[in-house]
Amino acid sequence: MAWAYGIVCHTIFAAAVIAMIVAMFFGMSVSLGTLPAPWSYIANALLLLQFPLVHSLLLTQRGGRKLAHIAPKPHGGTLATTSYAIIASIQLLALFALWTPTGTIWWRADGAAFTALCAGYAASWALLIKASYDAGAEVQSGALGWMSLAQNKTPEFPDMPTGGLFRLIRQPIYVSFALTTWTVPVWTPDQLAVALTLTAYCLLAPILKERRFAARYGDRFAAYKARVPYALPLPWTRSDDTVKTQQPSDL
Repeated sequence: MAWAYGIVCHTIFAAAVIAMIVAMFFGMSVSLGTLPAPWSYIANALLLLQFPLVHSLLLTQRGGRKLAHIAPKPHGGTLATTSYAIIASIQLLALFALWTPTGTIWWRADGAAFTALCAGYAASWALLIKASYDAGAEVQSGALGWMSLAQNKTPEFPDMPTGGLFRLIRQPIYVSFALTTWTVPVWTPDQLAVALTLTAYCLLAPILKERRFAARYGDRFAAYKARVPYALPLPWTRSDDTVKTQQPSDL
């Protein structure tokens, strides 16, 4: 069961990532959706909203209890992170593979602009991979659940992430995820809708995440929050008390 869940999880995960990279590289102008207007607009809106809504719902306590009942008993709790990754991957795959393009292209980069945007797009994905690794790759990829079951042990979650990119900002995964939506070489109304919606999600969803961290880690997270800015690594976004108590070697 563990290996079956692992194969399913990582296969869908890889398919979702590839679909996202390809679809956004072409500004959401290339996809499998073929619905006629106005049904395509409704379908695209539902595809776009289902990811942030369900993704956030499953991170609540009630959502966690639901995840624990998806896999067969008595392994539902152990496989919860794998089930979560499978659901999230299916959501992303549906969004980027089933989108119906409007057919309108506003701007397509060429020459130096195309090279620069391709480099920025690749860098954004590299940052997302790095941030996911810093947060705990086994959790982000869904491997924690099935690997724990394969070893017949209780999943051991990584500690509160504070190293790597988390030294610069508190939400590097969300920020780099948002960056991938803005560094594309083709711009369409479809891409703008995706970029605006997912960026809004990436700015607002971490607020709920930080509430969970505050309840789980208490003073440790409070100190980290005072020391490290939310989304932009700018010195003036740190709290005054923290900046005053830091030594020059700490800055």
